[in-house]
Amino acid sequence: MVLSTALALTWTGAPTSEAAPARSETTYASTSAVSSVVATVVRVRIPLPPTAGRHPEACDWLSYLRFRSSAGPGRSADADRIVVAQPGIFEGAGAFESVARNTVAAAARAGSSIEFWALDRRSNCMEDHTGIDAALKSGSFETAAGYYVSGKTVNGRRFAGFPDFPANGPQYAWLRHQGVEQTLRDEYDLLRAELPDQRLRKQKVICGGHSLGGFITGFFAEWDFDGDRRTTQDAGFNQCAGYVALDTGITSDLTALTGGLNLPTSVRIPDIPAPVGTVLDAALGIVDTALPVLALPAVINPETMNLLALTGLAARLDPDGVDDVITHLPKNLNVDMTLRTLLAKDYPMFLTGQPDIHTLHATNTAVLGAILDDNSQPFGFLQTSVGFIGSGPVVPKSFPLPDAVAKRIPLSLTSFGDAPKYAPSGFAPDIVYTWRDYDQIDPSLYRYTTPSNEVTSIHELARNLSEPPLDFTEWYFPTALPAELSNRNGGAAARHRFYPGAANRAPMVTFIAAGGVQPTPAANPRGIVVRLPGYNHIDVLTAAARQNNGRPEQVSTRLAAFAINVR
Repeated sequence: MVLSTALALTWTGAPTSEAAPARSETTYASTSAVSSVVATVVRVRIPLPPTAGRHPEACDWLSYLRFRSSAGPGRSADADRIVVAQPGIFEGAGAFESVARNTVAAAARAGSSIEFWALDRRSNCMEDHTGIDAALKSGSFETAAGYYVSGKTVNGRRFAGFPDFPANGPQYAWLRHQGVEQTLRDEYDLLRAELPDQRLRKQKVICGGHSLGGFITGFFAEWDFDGDRRTTQDAGFNQCAGYVALDTGITSDLTALTGGLNLPTSVRIPDIPAPVGTVLDAALGIVDTALPVLALPAVINPETMNLLALTGLAARLDPDGVDDVITHLPKNLNVDMTLRTLLAKDYPMFLTGQPDIHTLHATNTAVLGAILDDNSQPFGFLQTSVGFIGSGPVVPKSFPLPDAVAKRIPLSLTSFGDAPKYAPSGFAPDIVYTWRDYDQIDPSLYRYTTPSNEVTSIHELARNLSEPPLDFTEWYFPTALPAELSNRNGGAAARHRFYPGAANRAPMVTFIAAGGVQPTPAANPRGIVVRLPGYNHIDVLTAAARQNNGRPEQVSTRLAAFAINVR
């Protein structure tokens, strides 16, 4: 997966009198059709403070994916603009793979050199990608399944396993310190290391993020990094020329996700569906000191986050292969209840496990589609629009709620998305489900979906989930981060938050997916709001470069134009 052309200690910024930190930059292989973009993984050694406690040595490095035009300058400081993006909850840098490539390519077509930096949180340093990396080299899904599920060794290494719920062993204790302050400090220190000239950062860097990443960016703009109001060169807003919000808001006010509704303050957790989010928000204040990793018994935990990557890998390596994922799934309660939650057509199936999901026959792309497509995936924050089932009978889903009921509750788009939900109903041995990609929707499927409602290629989604060395999903998301963000009026979230509303003084573009989380656009006199019909929450990152209406993808095209014209 990673080529052997590491550019150790390559420096992309302007000269500085201070010694440059240890740094490596490595190109990585990709099957992306956007061949005019160079993609590298950059690692910079910026150690955690002693107060973080014992942690793996790998976690003293900050990492990001760097995308630049092959026709542009090699030094980041020479680029016209640099978009720096924070990932959402349970996301890694790889989630930006498509939008980053498409944005850089769109800018290059317009005669401008833009870089896109997709940041990775420190917590991702604990992930083990050995099996997926080896499978991409061998071309066999069996390699990864053997490593993560069957206990087989790869390159002399054996997978240590996933933590039992609730992942509160001593090896995770350091994650209790990875809250707001450390997350913001990591972005600031990385920008200073890569671009030492503060005036250049203020001129060229576009700060932003997806989902939770927008709120992190809002805090970043309002933060004072030396704690001294008399000096503002270190203030977050003085590192950014403008801001981009990808189905989120650039604000420290988490109620921006409520669409302006006057809801109880308990509904405050971004990216989590309201029914789940209310419960989590009430509990976070208690558990963040005891449970360093945000994990549920099913659906959201380290094992299921890797399961998404494995499903994408199977669809990437053998799109039409049948039952690769289903056959190799771990046999445990977590996976069983996750599949029931995501795929059950009704409450009897969810409660009894019958018919058994393991008896469903489907291609690898159909399994990926069933898990993440907006016509199947029940939770809005995990939805993409990647097509529809190509063969096999389906029925309307009534779990967790029938469509008619879901649409009448507050925050229904945030919770469930806007698409009608369907589930496979054929479990006979002779029925094999296939998948129609986003651009293969014909009139025979119009009762379920239409071309205007499908925007992401399932093959591109599969590639994004499995190819980047910094992956799409985040296994060990630190509970401290949302806990502190939701307590913005006190504690760690307020320690150096000296400049409320600072982001609204700079140019800003906000992208709002029609089936996404419905953020309230910032009251920014220099702001641009782009509404995206047919898009869901994940589509703002993964949408295909060419849409079904024949037009270029809107997020990357409009983002490139915004970045070029920021003044």
